[in-house]
Amino acid sequence: MRKPDFMLELRRLRILHSLAQHGTVAATAAALHLTGPAVSQHLAALEREAGVPLLEKRGRVLVFTPAGRLLVSHAEVILDDLAAAESALAEVAENGSGTVRVAAFASAARQLMPRVWAGPVSLRLAVEEPGAALESLRRQDVDVAVVHSYSLLPRDMPPRCEERLLLEEPVLLASAVRERSPARLADFAERPWLVPTAELSCYEMIQRACGAAGFVPSVVAESPDFAVLVALAAAGAGVALVPAMALPTGPPGVYLHRLEEPVTRRVFAVTRPGVARRPDVRAVLDGLERAAALLDRPAG
Repeated sequence: MRKPDFMLELRRLRILHSLAQHGTVAATAAALHLTGPAVSQHLAALEREAGVPLLEKRGRVLVFTPAGRLLVSHAEVILDDLAAAESALAEVAENGSGTVRVAAFASAARQLMPRVWAGPVSLRLAVEEPGAALESLRRQDVDVAVVHSYSLLPRDMPPRCEERLLLEEPVLLASAVRERSPARLADFAERPWLVPTAELSCYEMIQRACGAAGFVPSVVAESPDFAVLVALAAAGAGVALVPAMALPTGPPGVYLHRLEEPVTRRVFAVTRPGVARRPDVRAVLDGLERAAALLDRPAG
């Protein structure tokens, strides 16, 4: 049986891949700075090139056919390999003149990025929680995602991405009084608790840590800002669990205690396949690693 003659155009594969990320023609058009009809025309042309239906309508929604899903998975590999090829060419050129786009969670942005910013590479920073940062990386909106993963709450990384461990830090108990150290969480079952807001993974970490100690924390205050929680702990409002890097500089009147059953947070820099070979991205990764090594570690 003779194989069909066709050639898939890279630009149209990008559009198909973007549709898989964004879900609708309108969102894909906005992301790629195209018109909706232009996106539809490219998708129709790609179907003709492929020789099989890639999309079908279900009501008012476009969904991928099995052939469409298969092509999206191949397109992801092709686009990643293309990024790797571009990185290899950049490494040969050794110009390092591009802008590196970084997404980082708040305490990493505060503690690590200022030291990296002083380097020779042009940077663009978005402060995003780890889940959003990894989604930005997957959409190729950023080159580096700085994310964290708790020992009690592992994080799934996107397939084929490359990870560089920057640091592993303790989660500490913050209290207005000096407690037994290392602190046993079960001793704080009756205390008021100060916690991050529920949309943050740090909230789930605290729920799991307290649950493992046999209680549900009695929450009296919630804030997405650990500096607020530490200030409230210093005022005697309650106790809080705080990753070391999230501590404000010189928190007044608060005692920090390591945990008898340690909870740790690992911080990673994540890149798409091959991107870390770009000289400018490599310089940023090296700068993040140096900045992490310079962090003060609280005695607890």
